[in-house]
Amino acid sequence: MASLAVIGAQWGDEGKGKLVDYLTSGADYVVRFQGGNNAGHTLVVDGVTTKLSLVPSGILHPQTICLLGAGVVVSPEVLLQEMKQLEQSGIDVTP
Repeated sequence: MASLAVIGAQWGDEGKGKLVDYLTSGADYVVRFQGGNNAGHTLVVDGVTTKLSLVPSGILHPQTICLLGAGVVVSPEVLLQEMKQLEQSGIDVTP
């Protein structure tokens, strides 16, 4: 199984979320390994805008399992709110 890491060389706003979304079409897993909800990413797929702050952008691909690693600073309130918004948009957030 091949592994691929997308790591920014700046302080954000480098397009990592868009790149991960592009690469995710063939991925089994997408893992966010560090950061917090202050590091958001916005994706536009088929004209629909999705804003994420904790959930990995791979969540937009039904075949991909998304994981949050031990280095992610999780705000339970923000995570639950984001999951609820995704579910209301018809995106499955269950394992």
